[in-house]
Amino acid sequence: MNALQIQLALSGVNCAGCVGKIEKALKGVTGVHEASVNFADKTAMVEGNADSASLVSAVETAGFGAEVIPSDSERQFSIPSIHCASCVSKIESALLKVPGVESASVNLADKTCSVQGQPEAGAILQALENAGYPGTELTPESDIQEKQEQEDKKQYHHLLKHTAIALGLGIPLMIWGVVTGEMSVNTPFQQIAWGGVGLATLLILVFSGKHYFTGMWKALKHGNTNMDTLIAIGTGIAWLYSMVVVLFPHLLPFAARHVYFEASAMIIGLINLGHALELRAKGKTSKAIKRLLGLQVKTARVVRDGQEIDIPTHQVLKGDIVRVRPGEKIAVDGVVTEGSSLVDESMLTGEPLAVKKMPEEEVSAGTLNKNGSLLFRAEKVGSETALAHIIALVKKAQSSKMPIARMADQISSVFVPVVLVIAILAASIWFFFGPAPALAHALVVATTVLIIACPCALGLATPMSVMAGVGKAAELGMLIRKGDSLQQASKLTTIVLDKTGTITEGVPKVTELISTTADTEEERNRILQIAASIESASEHPLADAIVDSAKQQSLSLSPVSDFHAVTGQGVTGSVAEKSVMLGNEKLMAASNIDVSSLASTSESLANQGKTPMYLAVDNQLAGLIAVADPVRKDSKAAIDRLHKLGIKVMMLTGDNKLTAAAVAQQVGIDDFQAEVMPEDKESYVRQLQEHGLKVGMTGDGINDAPALARADVGFAIGSGTDVAIESADITLIRSSLHGLADAVELSRTTLRNIKQNLFGALVYNSLGIPIAAGILYPLTGILLNPVVAGAAMALSSVTVVSNANRLRLFKPTAREA
Repeated sequence: MNALQIQLALSGVNCAGCVGKIEKALKGVTGVHEASVNFADKTAMVEGNADSASLVSAVETAGFGAEVIPSDSERQFSIPSIHCASCVSKIESALLKVPGVESASVNLADKTCSVQGQPEAGAILQALENAGYPGTELTPESDIQEKQEQEDKKQYHHLLKHTAIALGLGIPLMIWGVVTGEMSVNTPFQQIAWGGVGLATLLILVFSGKHYFTGMWKALKHGNTNMDTLIAIGTGIAWLYSMVVVLFPHLLPFAARHVYFEASAMIIGLINLGHALELRAKGKTSKAIKRLLGLQVKTARVVRDGQEIDIPTHQVLKGDIVRVRPGEKIAVDGVVTEGSSLVDESMLTGEPLAVKKMPEEEVSAGTLNKNGSLLFRAEKVGSETALAHIIALVKKAQSSKMPIARMADQISSVFVPVVLVIAILAASIWFFFGPAPALAHALVVATTVLIIACPCALGLATPMSVMAGVGKAAELGMLIRKGDSLQQASKLTTIVLDKTGTITEGVPKVTELISTTADTEEERNRILQIAASIESASEHPLADAIVDSAKQQSLSLSPVSDFHAVTGQGVTGSVAEKSVMLGNEKLMAASNIDVSSLASTSESLANQGKTPMYLAVDNQLAGLIAVADPVRKDSKAAIDRLHKLGIKVMMLTGDNKLTAAAVAQQVGIDDFQAEVMPEDKESYVRQLQEHGLKVGMTGDGINDAPALARADVGFAIGSGTDVAIESADITLIRSSLHGLADAVELSRTTLRNIKQNLFGALVYNSLGIPIAAGILYPLTGILLNPVVAGAAMALSSVTVVSNANRLRLFKPTAREA
């Protein structure tokens, strides 16, 4: 059984300590292979064969909430005309007959239907229509994002409101204490006055700080502790002590009759404010996903039964003819059938210039049609489109965890219990060995340690930077499949490049046709016709160049039989009952064919960066064909950028040594290996790794896939094959090697940002706890005020999130023309 990926939306996750507890609970479920929690966006990604109900139950048993986020293989439909239980069975029966449907479940209560499998949305909607229950598809991605934004907005305003309430009492109390110094209870009047203040503070704890106390209670019921535990205990102790002072002042020494109601109110207000600012800053981090979702088109104009009608995009079927007018976005991926226009693809590729689209050329969902009307045939719809694939990759990468995050998780998992112990020890030392009033000092120390030690900043340090970095990468035309590849890219010392389609354009052209018999146009066409016939059965880019050249000369191709591709050498077969071989010197040598008459010509062409191929007919040398694959105009500038980053650049190619040398010299390659078999590429990457190098591999073909998978980081050129893209860690949508330099620069910047966050969070806690415990008291005679601790705690989280957001301003170094 193939492993599945299930994403959960979590609730009740308040600190980094919660992350470890949820991951431990999920990994304990039978069938789970891997589980990763993202504290920044409160989601969990689970891989394995466990059912979703077991995962939700495990999270709830651990004391948290969980809800399954529908995957690409699950579609949700609204069916408003459902009335009774009999409707349910009719609908489910109708849906199960639709090709691709694995299961269908109707919810009578909310009049929705969930369909598992890979059916087309249009087919589902048609089945519902035929059954007499018309419906509409609910788009989970957009719905979840919109729902999350609404909840965040609601929570933001809720926190601001309760911040105002808490600080509305706390600030006047603090000003009163600073101006008058009267915060003690010594008379009956002061008891009454401070008693009223105590009741007002209790109302603030109940209404503005209720979620901290309920969060603590839920955690304790499941044997856990979290950030809420520290805040609730800290503010609760301060309020209880103050009420004891109000009710029983005569039981305490005169110097200890100090109340701390302002601390409780101020701490609740400041932490709420910190969470509100943190929530607002987090919204900016997910800007990339919002931007990508904004590219999705709501409706499409399709041609059906000779008429053009507007339908929701998710109802478009493969094969539908779609009309896109000037100024409209393209709804799905397809191939142009009629018309021509300039299409702005910058939102997907980052390329600023619009691309002219003609019949038989591909168009992508989310791109903008500029000046002409196009008709195109839908080829990929729904979750199959390039845009949907990009959104899925970005979301998955943003939810992934870097290796550097494990350290923070390990620390956070034991942090809260350790802090509780430290607070008790520090308070005990002050109570038994501290100066008078010992009880008051012990209270201040315990409260301050509890408040300042909240590990929020530590938990946010990595995921916030990963979310921002992956989002920025998408804007720059890089798709990162997982977070750890973003970290590994920063350590690369060597980058290995494939030649064809990577350094070069990958669209070669025939430049020379040389015959061994006569230098006439008729003879050259004969050579081209034979070569194109044998290559018509091949999928190699050089084969396409030869076939295209023959078509341009209007040459008819002969049928091929016994075709065989000899990896790294060429092709063989029978054309018009004649044995034909087309390839390099190795292929000829294997059949003892003498190529000496054209060897010098071949060498001269190779020195010019062209690829010469010998043609043999019936085991006799018939001619030579040269094909040139032009170097990309920006390859040299991109390689120069990599050199400036301290990275050695190497090239592996199946081409001959002379051609490889010419290309290497032209673009400034440090070293190269020519005439390399596909399996040798993977072996070569492994050898470099065995010498202690961190290797990045870049390619675009199926033959590059093993090496891409073997490398520390595999980079796939976006115009390459699906296999190469699936084997790679990072996909460069723009098909430019500048994306490599961009990826390395962004990776190093992101890792530096994470280290800044971790350093700040760890230093904050490492220094904050001793200071809160009173280590500076012998030198200064001052204890840290709990209110200051609350402000510092809130500020630390906001600082981490704000620092992560700086990645949105990242710009690669200037590209040379």
